[in-house]
Amino acid sequence: MSDAVQGTNRPLTAGDTVGILTPGGDAPGMNAAVRAAAKIALAQGLTVLGIRHGYKGLLDGDVAVLEHRDVDGIGRYGGTVLGSARELRFKTAAGHELAQRRVKELGLEGVLVIGGDGSLTGGRALSRLEAAGGGRLRVVGVPASIDNDVGCSSLAIGVDTAVNTIVAAIDKIADTARAHERTFIVEVMGRDCGYLAMVAGIASSADVILYRERGYSQPELLAQVEGVVRKAYRPPPAGAGKRMVLIVKAEGVSVPAEAIKEHLDLAVRPEVPGLETRVCVLGHLVRGGAPSAMDRLVAARLANVAIRAIASGQTGTMAAWRPPEGERSAWDPDVALFDLDVVLEETARVRDGTSLVSQKRVQLLSGVEAVLGL
Repeated sequence: MSDAVQGTNRPLTAGDTVGILTPGGDAPGMNAAVRAAAKIALAQGLTVLGIRHGYKGLLDGDVAVLEHRDVDGIGRYGGTVLGSARELRFKTAAGHELAQRRVKELGLEGVLVIGGDGSLTGGRALSRLEAAGGGRLRVVGVPASIDNDVGCSSLAIGVDTAVNTIVAAIDKIADTARAHERTFIVEVMGRDCGYLAMVAGIASSADVILYRERGYSQPELLAQVEGVVRKAYRPPPAGAGKRMVLIVKAEGVSVPAEAIKEHLDLAVRPEVPGLETRVCVLGHLVRGGAPSAMDRLVAARLANVAIRAIASGQTGTMAAWRPPEGERSAWDPDVALFDLDVVLEETARVRDGTSLVSQKRVQLLSGVEAVLGL
């Protein structure tokens, strides 16, 4: 954890202005974070600006003053009421110059950034700007990504809801798979991180869980899946005599789901006459829906620490939920503040599989698979 979390700016006082934005991909629970942050800031006498459509809204000056009535009840909604958009201009020097002008025009002393690695990268750039009243702009991030690929935080906003959505969908798919004695390959989101597939696969009693971090080559992966399917459909005692097979695949696995289906149809159908294999890509269905109680709680507690850190003068940091290491915040025993440089470096390691967190996830899942016979 960097010394930067201590901050050098003066604490905010009543009448100072803070902004809240939700750039990048949406995640269930973002609105709960917006609500908590706004409520806490307003209670301290701060003026709160909701910045619409992420960094695009900041560059365009598209903002709205938020009062208590504006955020009441929004925590139960999925998506983000502030809206989100990709903004390539913010990645340029000209975009940073325009952002600096907007910060001055809007009177911003601090900004809360709620999002994933791209959003937090933008937050790091924002923290290098000058606040309206001088000194560094106070910028603190809150991790929100259904992929759970943000470094230093054991959980990001949206993950719990996404896992529950996947499990509910697979339970429904299992009904039709069992009725028709079919093999289903269910692909879930997650980019390069296989966390959603890992957790949802175990929770939904999948027969095979495929995730990029395992490091299988295409031949090894196809051989594993083929072996499981063969054994599943063989009658006892040589096999399990199953009526269906469920395969959960993370989108980061390089072998396409259709290629797995074609291989199974060619390799296993001669032994299992009438074998039918189907592919179901859940896609953006996983992003939607009302946030779970867990996501609402985590979002509120992270936002609480983040907005208080901004008010105390800190900048260039992120509030992390139950990190594997790091000193916990005085405002919440389950939350710690990490320098954004540290967060982004660890995020890169989580995504390429070299993080100790990623390796422990693989070890844990491998142990569970061994116990369950997967």
